[in-house]
Amino acid sequence: MSQAARILIVEPAPSLSHAYVAALKRDGHDLSVVDGAVAARKALVEGGGTDLLLINLQLGGGPGIDLLRELTHAGLAPRAIALTAQGSVQVAVDAMRAGAADVLLLPVGTDRLRGAVSAVLAQPVATQEAAPAAKAAKARGPRMPSAGAEPAVTEYSFYGFIGASPPMKAAYRLIEAAAPSKATVFITGESGTGKEVCAEAIHRRSPRAQGPFIAINCAAIPKDLMESEIFGHVKGAFTGASTDHSGAALQADGGTLFLDEIGEMDLSLQAKLLRFLQTGMVKKVGSEKLEPVDVRIVCATNRDPYAEVQAGRFREDLFYRLQVISIELPPLRERGDDILLIARHFLDKYGREERKSFKGFDREAETIFNTYAWPGNVRQLLNVIRNVVVLNDGDEIRPFMLPPPLNKPTMIVPPILQDPRWAAVAGPLASQIGQSFPALAAPPSGPFAGLGIPGVPIPGIGRSAPLPSPPPPPPASADGWQDDERRIRPLWQVEEETIDEAIRLCHGNITRAAALLEINPCTIYRRRQKKRAG
Repeated sequence: MSQAARILIVEPAPSLSHAYVAALKRDGHDLSVVDGAVAARKALVEGGGTDLLLINLQLGGGPGIDLLRELTHAGLAPRAIALTAQGSVQVAVDAMRAGAADVLLLPVGTDRLRGAVSAVLAQPVATQEAAPAAKAAKARGPRMPSAGAEPAVTEYSFYGFIGASPPMKAAYRLIEAAAPSKATVFITGESGTGKEVCAEAIHRRSPRAQGPFIAINCAAIPKDLMESEIFGHVKGAFTGASTDHSGAALQADGGTLFLDEIGEMDLSLQAKLLRFLQTGMVKKVGSEKLEPVDVRIVCATNRDPYAEVQAGRFREDLFYRLQVISIELPPLRERGDDILLIARHFLDKYGREERKSFKGFDREAETIFNTYAWPGNVRQLLNVIRNVVVLNDGDEIRPFMLPPPLNKPTMIVPPILQDPRWAAVAGPLASQIGQSFPALAAPPSGPFAGLGIPGVPIPGIGRSAPLPSPPPPPPASADGWQDDERRIRPLWQVEEETIDEAIRLCHGNITRAAALLEINPCTIYRRRQKKRAG
């Protein structure tokens, strides 16, 4: 049971606010309910102190996240839990940046709500008691606990993940919310971001944790054998089938079946998988017998699922059957300080395995790790650390020890960053790079002249040259105002060009382009369909 506290509930729907009150009054909390931003401000100013704010982000009269940000900035919301019906990573990230200690996905169960309130109310005591240690840790930089018998969840780790950046904390919240359910989960993200780790975390956090976790890589199994691997076969079903075989679905009975790289699955098998999901019955290859299976499905792909559906490579009905809960894992380049957290953790782990004495990274090596784009994500980072530990000795990792391309200055910033239009879709990273190198002010020279983006120096090269000035406008005609009018283009045309350019800069990833444009991916698909129909 959590300690009794004063809680203000900001919820416009009476049915929901009554449910929250009924759930939380069991723990003896002093509960107050308001239905909007104005009443919330008044209650916090005149109420004589509030321990916890429970706020729905979908408020009438304005977004609840704006109110949360305002109250946090004013110091009126000491601790807050956000409630939202929009189960996306971006919403969770925005809420946490606005000051929320936790984000709950609606509808939320009674036990989940009480547990979250109890956990958030317990945080101040733990934080206050740990303050001296936290200050000391801040001085030397965050470090992971030694590898080995580690707890499932710590300040910097979560069921196999390492990281405490806002995007990862948002992903953890979604895993926590999705785990207790039997609903299918669709994980997306670039290769190497940890999709299988995410699937295992869902399994380990779920009521099925004591059951089996069976993983199938759909890209690694030949097309002709895939059906047998998933559903099994009977003896004599095909050449080489000398014995009966229980497929992955039967092996995972009572547990979780993880289908990795599901975008590689053949269309004919996708139809059989859909049938299995709808009926919960398995039919082995070569058999007419149907066998019931109790299994939770988690799947993953590094492709854009919407684009695959539009291209006809993935069944639309199967996609929407699988995408009950979506979790998008962020690429490593968007995770900030997590890069060095992961690097330090595995430097410690691999160092002990190889009996090396490495203790950390020098400042220049840290700079390289923080500014490199990591196209291979966490998998590439781990390979780099293993390479350095095996081939070198010393107390610190230095730049000359790093393998290509990290030891080549021209590769620190990827080619896309040299395009000035990149700044329109990657402002936060550009800012991070700029802040990392305030001292490198020398103009570039020799073969490196002109590399980089304006005002963002590259390690070992110096500050890049400014972009050339844009070309002057064409001279006005005799009828100047008519010429000006002819230069105005229809808004729909400007919007189409902006969307096309965003998709190009995101290398065809429509979901990513839509997120950066702050529109729904369906908007882009509808525009494309309308354009083709026209």
